[in-house]
Amino acid sequence: MAQNTAADSKTETPGAVLHPGRAADPVKEPAVQAGTSVAPQNHDPSKAPAESQAGPDAENTVDVEEEQEEITEQDEESEEAGESESQDIEQSLAESSQRQRRLLLKQCDRVLLLDFNLLSMADWPDNFEMAAARRNRDLWVFSALAAASVFLSGLTGYVPAWLAGGGFGAFVIILLLGVPFVRRLYSAKPSYLDLLFKRQRMMRDARKHAEHLEGKDGLVWQCVRMADYNHALRHPRFRQLVQMSEHHMLPLWLTRRDRVRLYLIYLLEAEKAYTRVQKAFFDSNQQAIDNGWQDVAAEPQSGA
Repeated sequence: MAQNTAADSKTETPGAVLHPGRAADPVKEPAVQAGTSVAPQNHDPSKAPAESQAGPDAENTVDVEEEQEEITEQDEESEEAGESESQDIEQSLAESSQRQRRLLLKQCDRVLLLDFNLLSMADWPDNFEMAAARRNRDLWVFSALAAASVFLSGLTGYVPAWLAGGGFGAFVIILLLGVPFVRRLYSAKPSYLDLLFKRQRMMRDARKHAEHLEGKDGLVWQCVRMADYNHALRHPRFRQLVQMSEHHMLPLWLTRRDRVRLYLIYLLEAEKAYTRVQKAFFDSNQQAIDNGWQDVAAEPQSGA
């Protein structure tokens, strides 16, 4: 028993001994404590190279994945930037087109004031009516001159007095038949003078209407800008018409019916172009509202 106690006392680790004037000695931990066992470590030499090779491969795979993610992010950013840039360009083009259409609608809005009946001259006396009225006028003048000749011959004594008196009576009756009030009692046909006055009145009204439509800037000259919506406005037969409108001489140039009809045809073509411009403007405005382009969309005007 005493021997076991002595053996245990020898195996126990001595504690730190303090001596005056020096530091304490460090305590040495035993490599293996009593009652504990250390599991042996098996080192497989065949696995070491595999682990050493797997380490760099895994790092390379991670680097490649990171690079791919960065490239994908850059592609997405470039696509978004390209889409935003294309949208900005499209919005700028739409805004420019809307501004141009708005200007065309403002400059050519007087084409809507066209009076078709006034410029078409549906009641214009044709050449047949003018020829018939001229023939009746010539017959009336010839009859009056013949009666006057008989009357004057009676004054000189070449014809009997009763014949001269009859000639005078016939001359007076023929003159009365030429008076408009009396002529309407026996004939509903207008005279040659009435037809001339009617033509002059219709031409004067057409020229006044053309002057009202042209205004100060020249309607025909401004409507040429809508030729992209109606190519008929660039026809060579309208060239002189456009030149006169540009020099503000169009109302003075309209002196014949064929010129007035040419002016009417041009305004009808301009009205077609105006309708197309108006439709394109409203369609683009609705598209701008759908896309959220507030700068392109037309703002409603508040009434005064």
